[in-house]
Amino acid sequence: MSVGALDRVTVTRTVKSVVVAESRLSIDPGTVRGDEPLSGELLRVNSFGFVGMLVRLEDELGVTLPDDLFVGRAFTTVDDLVAVVLDAVEVAR
Repeated sequence: MSVGALDRVTVTRTVKSVVVAESRLSIDPGTVRGDEPLSGELLRVNSFGFVGMLVRLEDELGVTLPDDLFVGRAFTTVDDLVAVVLDAVEVAR
């Protein structure tokens, strides 16, 4: 997928799919709310899994997530992860 073709809907859908897979859930990713905690009652993402998700998102979306995008950020919800990917998309354009 070309970076130019990535929009918020595509990024959000992909992030939710990856988070659901990492949490080993059999649910429709579309049912996951943006404010859902990455490590809470529903989703179970640990720090090791988080790194793996970043690599998978880079591969699936064809975008590089530069280290400097992570400085000073907290990743507690699905929307936090969507935001950093969207920032990477903007940088790549």
